[in-house]
Amino acid sequence: MSKPPHLTDDPNALSTPLDELGWVNVEPNAADVVELREYLRANNGIRGLEILTPDQVDEATRVFYRDGFVVVRDVLSDDQLAFIRGGCDEVIHEILSRDANRFGNRGSHRYSFGGSSLTGHLVHRPEWSMLVDLPSVTPILTSIFGSANYISRGGGGDFCLPGAKEYQALHADMSDRREYTPPGSTHLYTFGSFHDPRGKLNYRDLPCPYVCCNFLMVDFTAFNGATRQIPGTQHSQQPIPDLNEEPEWMKLSAVCPAPAGSVLIRDVRAWHGGTPNLSDEVRAIPNAEFYAPWFREPMRHSMPYAIFDALSEHGKDVCRFIVADSNEEVKTGYRDDIGSVRPQSKRG
Repeated sequence: MSKPPHLTDDPNALSTPLDELGWVNVEPNAADVVELREYLRANNGIRGLEILTPDQVDEATRVFYRDGFVVVRDVLSDDQLAFIRGGCDEVIHEILSRDANRFGNRGSHRYSFGGSSLTGHLVHRPEWSMLVDLPSVTPILTSIFGSANYISRGGGGDFCLPGAKEYQALHADMSDRREYTPPGSTHLYTFGSFHDPRGKLNYRDLPCPYVCCNFLMVDFTAFNGATRQIPGTQHSQQPIPDLNEEPEWMKLSAVCPAPAGSVLIRDVRAWHGGTPNLSDEVRAIPNAEFYAPWFREPMRHSMPYAIFDALSEHGKDVCRFIVADSNEEVKTGYRDDIGSVRPQSKRG
């Protein structure tokens, strides 16, 4: 695919300090921005947000199954946090050098790491492969899944720049299997995996099939784009509200305050979305993603064998479905459209 007309290269981005890459064509001191920033400062954040420690494995599991997510602090050492921050810094600069106007691939000033990548993931980089088997997180995942035999589907995450002044609509990261051919196309797209031919169950009736671990590179604050999570929605059969239907309390249900070095462990079925980043810092949350032992979706070979070979024994076991053969080249890099052009499925 060639570069689409809405994207313009920005070679200056490569040498621009990370936190100066935002506020493109957006005025930080505009009246509406100042008003929203102060409103978020005063009102944003989940009241009584529980933040646990890595040793609270049983409590983390309980909160996860109650709310569809849990925050655990201090899961990254200072060295690990610096390492993954460095990887994010490099990748963010490379992505933005392809998008001068900050069009984004999840809305203006808002980007998916994996969506930008040719493989759909970033586990070809050691910073991301490190996240697959952290001693502070692995026991919690084992408890959540009830087994150590869960598997990795890869890892990516997202980031939003200062100047991302719009909310991202609430959504879930998986669905029942459905097929769709766009008008004028002959290509059949398949979305999702689970399908009950009897029509009695859907993916929301299942135990948790798919967990995403988002790692906080900076403190989540009221106005720097913290993820909002709607507690207890992982099994909800109600339609997810559009932005214009969403009640105010949901827009203010951000996972903040929470410190850098924490992990936000999510059941991806729980409703969630991005919030405005009206700060002066980039908010990045690289992730590692895992399937339950009994669940599968198609997985591409996104991890080179050399990266795999450096993992722990548990890490190797977890990554056995995404590792390339030792003689197989994993083509890495970025999509020409950085993921800003996506096939559209009909909304269910």
